[in-house]
Amino acid sequence: MRVMVKANIPTATGNAAIKNGTMGPTLAKVIETLKPEAVYFTVEGGMRTAFIFFDLKEPSDMPKSGEPLFLELDAQVTITPAMTFEELGQGIAKMG
Repeated sequence: MRVMVKANIPTATGNAAIKNGTMGPTLAKVIETLKPEAVYFTVEGGMRTAFIFFDLKEPSDMPKSGEPLFLELDAQVTITPAMTFEELGQGIAKMG
């Protein structure tokens, strides 16, 4: 199932990770592990924020998708199902 991970990184933690050089490697490790179809970075609520879209094959894969963000960047992480416009159309068609 395609999901979206949203990671809000607190400003102080993000600043420290940039200064000590761990921000890039941490995000690279997450991206390498998840092999996302898309990744976007922005600012939300005054915090650095990442939106990562990838295929979650098994619910037991959830920890590997969030734990590095929790442990290394103190991020607030949400995992939400996501679908394309085509998939939305298929879902609406199933409604009858």
